[in-house]
Amino acid sequence: MKAFVVEKYKKNGPLRLAERPEPQVENGDVLVRIHATSVNPLDSKLRDGAFKIFLPYRPPFVLGHDVAGTVVKVGSSVSRVKVGDEIYARPRDHRIGTFAEFIAIHQDDVALKPRTLTMEDASSIPLVALTAWQALVDVAKVKPGQKVFIQAGSGGVGTIAIQLAKHLGATVATTTSAKNAALVKSLGADVVIDYKSQDFEKVLSGYDVVLNSQDAKTLAKSLTVLKPGGHLISISGPPDPAFADALGVNPLLKLVIRLLSRSARSKAKSLGLRYSFLFMRADGRQLEEIAGLIDSGAIRPVVDRIFPFNQTPEALAYVETGRSKGKVVIKVE
Repeated sequence: MKAFVVEKYKKNGPLRLAERPEPQVENGDVLVRIHATSVNPLDSKLRDGAFKIFLPYRPPFVLGHDVAGTVVKVGSSVSRVKVGDEIYARPRDHRIGTFAEFIAIHQDDVALKPRTLTMEDASSIPLVALTAWQALVDVAKVKPGQKVFIQAGSGGVGTIAIQLAKHLGATVATTTSAKNAALVKSLGADVVIDYKSQDFEKVLSGYDVVLNSQDAKTLAKSLTVLKPGGHLISISGPPDPAFADALGVNPLLKLVIRLLSRSARSKAKSLGLRYSFLFMRADGRQLEEIAGLIDSGAIRPVVDRIFPFNQTPEALAYVETGRSKGKVVIKVE
């Protein structure tokens, strides 16, 4: 099969198109013929070696965290899907590789594709929707009437998180550029802040939840818009001790992670707030629930551009410009 391979950790390093063996299918796996995949900032970070402390991929390896495709083979213990099913998924860590023609995925990570979506639209959903779900439903437990601040509302996670927060009954504020204000309003944002001309810290107050996806400076400012007892959930770091415990890392790495987040956790505690780091996980059952929301019309994908498979490096470069709205998709077939 053809796949785009990372040859070595290198910032802005090129991807090489290569022939790879067809993936092995274990008892609990499904083999998927990939029709479409999509690009996430996480792909660039892994290529550059940003998370190699706890995601030690060894080059050469294949990037790609989203997939929509057709099941062509199943392992002996697979019961959730069958050959011929159209699925979508975010393969679990250490088993990624959707910038390719085929991938073997554990059955627990897949769900039937939303029936109302094309393969291209479906491929844009898994990673960002699971991130939004796990932040707002699992961790924050957002309730009707609460106020939620979602940063970078026109980005991949932001476009889905706004819609999910509105579905959960929250009042939603977000940041974006003026040219994308109409888009985030159409997704349900109640308060739209132009990050180029406004300071959200001066506009927002009394919020229950912040979904942080930006840098350390923005994180510190975001704590000030929360009310006492509020919760900041960061998907951009720094990782916290709970994350280290979940990984089961060695004591030295656990200490390093604790030190990385000490400042953020201390400031949050001094203000009577909670701080959590979220590194989303694969979950096919959650994708089933998300598919239901999509098919009911509560959530819709936002796709900026679709690239052909042979332009996968160009798709990755386009996402790295920071100018894309929603997701960038790669059509594999």
